[in-house]
Amino acid sequence: MSEQTLQPTEGGSGHRDAGDAGYNKALKSRHINMIAIGGAIGTGLFLGAGGRLAQAGPALAIVYAVCGLFAFFVVRALGELILHRPSSGAFVSYAREFMGEKGAYVAGWMHFLNWSTTGIADITAIALYAHFWSFFTPVPQWVLALIALAVVLTLNLVSVRLFGEMEFWFAIVKVAALVLFMVIGIVLLVTQHPVDGLAPGPQLIASHGGIFPAGVLPMVLIVQGVVFAYASVELVGVAAGETENPRKIMPKAINSIMWRILVFYVGSVVLLAMLMPWSSYSADQSPFVTVLSHLGVPAADSVMNLVVLTAAMSSLNSGLYSTGRILRSMSMAGSAPKFTGVMNRNQVPYGGILLTASVCVLGVALNYLVPKDAFEIVLNFAAIGILGTWAIIVLSHLLFVRKAKRGEVTRPSYRLPFSPYTEIVTLLFLVVVVVLMGFDHTGRITLLALPVIAAALVAGWFCVRKRIDMSAFEKAES
Repeated sequence: MSEQTLQPTEGGSGHRDAGDAGYNKALKSRHINMIAIGGAIGTGLFLGAGGRLAQAGPALAIVYAVCGLFAFFVVRALGELILHRPSSGAFVSYAREFMGEKGAYVAGWMHFLNWSTTGIADITAIALYAHFWSFFTPVPQWVLALIALAVVLTLNLVSVRLFGEMEFWFAIVKVAALVLFMVIGIVLLVTQHPVDGLAPGPQLIASHGGIFPAGVLPMVLIVQGVVFAYASVELVGVAAGETENPRKIMPKAINSIMWRILVFYVGSVVLLAMLMPWSSYSADQSPFVTVLSHLGVPAADSVMNLVVLTAAMSSLNSGLYSTGRILRSMSMAGSAPKFTGVMNRNQVPYGGILLTASVCVLGVALNYLVPKDAFEIVLNFAAIGILGTWAIIVLSHLLFVRKAKRGEVTRPSYRLPFSPYTEIVTLLFLVVVVVLMGFDHTGRITLLALPVIAAALVAGWFCVRKRIDMSAFEKAES
């Protein structure tokens, strides 16, 4: 059957996605809230902030704020689509509804590119964190990466409830640690307790080149790397399909993301810049570990290192979860391999999860060949996947709003503010990020790979287009 777009009835309730069938609605309100928190606090902050601080100085806080604002626009647009029609296929399902199967195909595989490469970054981060302890130093980085992948993969295959519980506690650990660190930092500021021989405070920023110690250009150039820090915000949309009452709990969970970005990202960076000179941080160590290790508090750096390791495990866990659901939605229409649509007895789409894990195994090889560069290499490829996924979400929302204006669907009361201008500005921002990647050495390599990625998508489409079959969705709709 030829590709087509299914028309939803007014109110958005007429369209049904066959890829949503068979899931266990086991995620509770507390799981969703913590998945939203966990999506806004990840490896990009815990590991990436050190290198970015060393590169751009305190101006990193501005970059986090700007990128965070656009990340919020994306997830807010997704939130409106969720209230229109909750789906485990999330943006793939919405792209199918408003753009046809070609849109769903591009959305799904860009998301897969994002999370399969992010998974490589996560297992790399886990291995780097583990090497902080002398006990693991003799163990090769690639071995630690392989162990981390095996553990998280096994747990992810058990059940969605176990995934939710893992994310709940991972998020609890991350939030508690950041709050504790910020409390310690504020106490140090108030008491003027020296850190590494220097009194903390705003004067550390002023005496080390101000907010822009290396100029404005480095601040602009790190935007494409900072976008990676917010790569998980869209996962709350995937989780909506396995939630008991998404229309009630999603708006609250999504709205809370903005203030969490301000407090945890912007607040943390400002605090770090006032506790130690920006030049004291490095890409080799979490900035939080750097501060605590200079305080001389017994085992404090080890505790924080355990926390950031937890953040990387959480990100890997989320990536395997989301790609499994997205690939299943695509498989039902024929735009992904058939085996990715298979579920186990616990209603877990293990085919897609295993496919993502197999790509992560390539990351183990990368850790073996270039252990020092593995994180930065995959970071940029993940950024391309993120930008593609976000662009599809915003475009789907723009098409949704246009349909609403024609009276074909009804927008929910929970809406993206200032539409359609918000979507247009967000899309322009995503284009700017791609352009900025050309000014970075690793980013240029990534841009050179863009034609290869585009060619692979086109070739893949020609391979699957004859087996695209929307009849399952038509039956689900009737």
